[in-house]
Amino acid sequence: MTTAIIYSFVSVLIISCVSLIGIVTLWISTEKLKKILIYFIAFSAGTLMWDAFLHLLWETAEQYGYNEHIALFTLWWILLWFIIEKIINWNHCHLPITATHQHSFAQMNLVGDMVHNFIDGLVVASAFLLSIPVGIATALAVLLHEIPQEIWDFGVLIHGWYSKAKALKLNFLSALTAFFGVVIALILQRYVEDISAFLMPFSAWLFIYIAWTDLIPELHKHPKISQSLLQALCFVVGIWVMCLLLFVE
Repeated sequence: MTTAIIYSFVSVLIISCVSLIGIVTLWISTEKLKKILIYFIAFSAGTLMWDAFLHLLWETAEQYGYNEHIALFTLWWILLWFIIEKIINWNHCHLPITATHQHSFAQMNLVGDMVHNFIDGLVVASAFLLSIPVGIATALAVLLHEIPQEIWDFGVLIHGWYSKAKALKLNFLSALTAFFGVVIALILQRYVEDISAFLMPFSAWLFIYIAWTDLIPELHKHPKISQSLLQALCFVVGIWVMCLLLFVE
């Protein structure tokens, strides 16, 4: 238990520091950044999908079995995340594009990022409570997904008329909400028996949901054959990286 706690907090600290990666955008042109990010998104999608199916769901099924309760629970988690996304995006979908709108959009994106990071902390801690190897794999999947996500979040804050220094500061503070997720997971572990049986399906289907609704649709915006082949290669490399973790275990 103590080892899982230490791993959880150290992992979340490292993941939170990724929020500072937005600073690299200061030296890279927007066009070059877009070309690089699209392939990293493909790589990230591969790691999330593999971790969901071959770590989280597999480990949950091995320890708790797979029954109608777990199946229904995962479906409810998908519905919950869909509703959360709708609430976050609701207020700024149809506003005119003005400086005020850009600032409002940046604020809403920051709130959404805080919720996202909180859930990341919850997911990482839950995975470590299940087992250390699953926790390491999950933390790595979250970290790799956060790299393009944090670059995007930094760009949104800059677009919302924040200074570069303030954008970095706000992005980092937002990332720290992941620690609250860790604390909540540890508290639940003390008072709810077999909490991992509930949180692991949530973590798995959250990864699948993000990959299929956020990341993969972004890849479809670049339909050239050369781009598609390279995207597919990056997706497979992401899977391969997570596969190596299984052999390490």
